[in-house]
Amino acid sequence: MYVLTLKRLGKPSTFLLTVLGCLIAWSASAQTSTIQGRINAAGQPVMGVSIGLKGTTIGSNTDANGNYQLTQLKPGTYTLGVSMVGYKTQQHRVEVRANEAVTKDFTLEQSNEQLDEVVVEGQQTNKFARKQSEYVGKMQLNNLENPQVYATVGKELLAEQLVFSVDDATRNAPGLQKMWEPTGRSGDGGSFYASRGFVVSSQLRNGVVGSVTSTVDAANLEKLEVIKGPSATLYGSALTSYGGLLNRVTKKPYETFGGEVAVSAGSYGFHRVSADVNTPLNTAKTLAFRLNAAYNYEDSFQNAGYAGFVKNLAIAPSLQFQPTERLTINLDAEVYRGTNVGKQLIYLYYGDKVDNFGFSRADQAPLDYRQSYQGPGLTQDSRSTNLFGQVRYRISPSFTSTTYLSSSRSYSEGKGPYFYLISDIALRNDSTFTTPGVNNLLRADQSTQNSRRQTYEVQQLFNGDFKLGSLRNRVVLGLDFLRIDSNVDFFGGTFDTAPLNVPGYDYRTFNGAAVDAAYAAQAPPHYLVTTKINTYSAFVSDVLNLTEKLSVLAAVRVDRYDNKGGILYSPVPAYAQTAVSPKFGLVYQPIKDRVSLFANYQNSFNNQNGSYQTPEGRSFALKPEHANQIEGGVKLDAAGGRVSATVSYYDIRVQNILRNLGTVGGISIGAQDGTQWSRGAELNLTANPLTGLNVVGGFAYNYSKFVDTNEDVNGRRPNTASSPYLANAWVSYRQPTGTLQGLGVGFGGNYASDNKILNSVSQGVFTLPSYTVLNASAFYDLPHYRFAVKVDNLTDKHYWIGYTTFNAQKLRSIVGSVSYKF
Repeated sequence: MYVLTLKRLGKPSTFLLTVLGCLIAWSASAQTSTIQGRINAAGQPVMGVSIGLKGTTIGSNTDANGNYQLTQLKPGTYTLGVSMVGYKTQQHRVEVRANEAVTKDFTLEQSNEQLDEVVVEGQQTNKFARKQSEYVGKMQLNNLENPQVYATVGKELLAEQLVFSVDDATRNAPGLQKMWEPTGRSGDGGSFYASRGFVVSSQLRNGVVGSVTSTVDAANLEKLEVIKGPSATLYGSALTSYGGLLNRVTKKPYETFGGEVAVSAGSYGFHRVSADVNTPLNTAKTLAFRLNAAYNYEDSFQNAGYAGFVKNLAIAPSLQFQPTERLTINLDAEVYRGTNVGKQLIYLYYGDKVDNFGFSRADQAPLDYRQSYQGPGLTQDSRSTNLFGQVRYRISPSFTSTTYLSSSRSYSEGKGPYFYLISDIALRNDSTFTTPGVNNLLRADQSTQNSRRQTYEVQQLFNGDFKLGSLRNRVVLGLDFLRIDSNVDFFGGTFDTAPLNVPGYDYRTFNGAAVDAAYAAQAPPHYLVTTKINTYSAFVSDVLNLTEKLSVLAAVRVDRYDNKGGILYSPVPAYAQTAVSPKFGLVYQPIKDRVSLFANYQNSFNNQNGSYQTPEGRSFALKPEHANQIEGGVKLDAAGGRVSATVSYYDIRVQNILRNLGTVGGISIGAQDGTQWSRGAELNLTANPLTGLNVVGGFAYNYSKFVDTNEDVNGRRPNTASSPYLANAWVSYRQPTGTLQGLGVGFGGNYASDNKILNSVSQGVFTLPSYTVLNASAFYDLPHYRFAVKVDNLTDKHYWIGYTTFNAQKLRSIVGSVSYKF
């Protein structure tokens, strides 16, 4: 194995040409085999049939004469899969020998059954499109049949962009904006994003709980599903938000031996080793094992290598046992271990007015973009261990039972540095001093100590696909138990005040040893979270086909929330609430399997604790907060599958928001009549206009505001709603035939408009400026090797993300990678 590092090459073009010449010479001399054939239906050739080798990325589509050809194959035994909408899926084992051409023809048979999700893993015409999901609706549905909007980022796009984390994968999902870096702290989870004006995090894996503590490695990621809108009916409220949810779909074992190992290196000391190994464990190939693992290290771009770094290890073993055709058992684990120094989060000092700063935008702040305002040793250890079990049994041709068992445990211990931008007026606290300006930075720490969070979920699904008379029903009945057990210990406080822009000032005095000494001299305050929550749920969903082109969806969830009480920074009493979450959908396909018009009503809720008193003296218990969405749009799968698109408009209204009106005689006075509006439009596009040319793009607009709520923010955009305008694009070309087959380049980026992270009457408006970040990649994909290089933040853009905080993002970085496939 060799490491390809392009960080400081003087003549990268000469280097790449040399590498390509060696690869061409090697590939010309390698032993290769071919599988070819013709696919017919009713005696006629069929064009556009997907055909591929299961467990690989090798695949193709039939031409106008029904012919296909898979070339440059390593000798061995393969499972050849064929699929097309409206026909039965077929799989056959084929053995090929060195330099041999094997012919395998197929005859398709019509079928009304839905295609299985990942039946063929080979190359498709529109290779970035994902047209089915078993998780979004908790049943097998084509995208065109589903009245809900979702975006999928598949492994092919991840490989092309050389993506190593879920964070980087999300830049391909329209309307999703990263807002906060992962803290690594137990109880906080990984990164936070904004979707449709609300904050969301990645807490689901294969449709059930799979919480994380730090950055989620993409080594085990088959695809990322970003499901939009309030989704409590099928997923509950504890792991989702009103804006939607993120579901990580993981890689599964398969029948043949194979895999890939890769080495990568690049800017800011980045280096990475990853492996994906799959093998059958018995001769009948009913037992298979797959292991994905990766080790990552990277220094901070701010004073690189001096203070900040991230070091992560991810191990994900998976075992699949299929003793009979009806029964499949999957056992999986995800083990994450990491040590990191928290990203440099800058808060605006509490209560400080923007007018006191003398500026109102992050790019005007007197901060050095490349400066780390901390020293070494402010590290934190993070651990996440997720265990999963799935038992699927086909009761009959029409009914299936699926049982999920999931356990997520997180742990953290160590420092959590953070910073306050404070005005000279607030720092002096002198009524006679009124000169705006910022010349200091408050430095603080919030550590965790033996902090743990455990989540358990048991979910039972019964799926049915049957007819009542002439009407087709696809039904899922679900029972769910979720337990969240928090035992988190936060402690710390302000460390010191450091001057800004003073030549020679030593910012390394804020370090691990100094913080330990300060805590030894005076014990810091502790903030505990020791709550225990049980949630018991039942839900049912039915997709009813009234005609071949018209279907309706109806679903409902009953949720019993049982909070055992404990400490949430201060004591909280136990309480229980029951919530009902309905969902409706309508899909009409004026052109069957090509165009669908859809509409949906979706609901989510958020449990509320306690009681308040009205100004008139009447006491009332808080009700669950509810979000209701109405949405409509159109989905396309046009031009023979070459163009897939979704265009939608949504309107979300949050009701029962509590308005705190103060206290009278020590009693809280309030009203639960506040509202938040969020409405907007989204476009999601994947296209293959020419052979080898692929396009992914998206656009989102969101309008959010508080209505009938506290006067300080009433009528204003929430500071957690992110940028109102977002756009993403990626265009790539891969040479489909000839000597340079597999050689490709890609280019794209993301745009975000201004983001108001502070927006109130009392404090003013503080903005993170709009940004356009461009990325590029080049790759050469051979049957056994893959060479790739990427450049992120191509123009070295200065930009910030955040909500209530701002955090400078990484400057231009270059990473090269070499993979060996076997």
